[in-house]
Amino acid sequence: MAQLKPGDKAPEFALVDQHGKKVRLKDRRGRKTVVYFYPKANTSGCTAQSCALRDAEPDLGKLGADVIGISPDQPGAQLKFDEKYGLGFPLLSDAEHATAEAWGVWGEKSLYGRKFMGIIRSAFVVDDKGKIAAAFYKVSPKDTVAKVTKALES
Repeated sequence: MAQLKPGDKAPEFALVDQHGKKVRLKDRRGRKTVVYFYPKANTSGCTAQSCALRDAEPDLGKLGADVIGISPDQPGAQLKFDEKYGLGFPLLSDAEHATAEAWGVWGEKSLYGRKFMGIIRSAFVVDDKGKIAAAFYKVSPKDTVAKVTKALES
């Protein structure tokens, strides 16, 4: 799994959000974007991370950034997650995990001794030209906002 680093071109994506609308990274040019990958909607860590980003969204917006979440969940599950927690930003369905693979966040995980493939919780700041400004692999839900905020401020 090749990891992205600052200065790399952010891999393009065109994925469907929780409302069935296609969202493209290239349509975000001219504005910074926080892209975060989470394993599964409505789980404790993913809820904590998503709600923290929801709460920080006004401050991230003042720093010129939008928020996009991506997971392997289907759009219907993403919609329930959004409605339950009032997230209000695009939650994209990457059911085939092609985008996760392109971003280097699809990899082997282990839970209770069982190994399986899945999303490695990660967050990125994409600059207004479509390049990676910061990459945080294996980021904890509680550290996501602080790390992306610091990257946006620098």
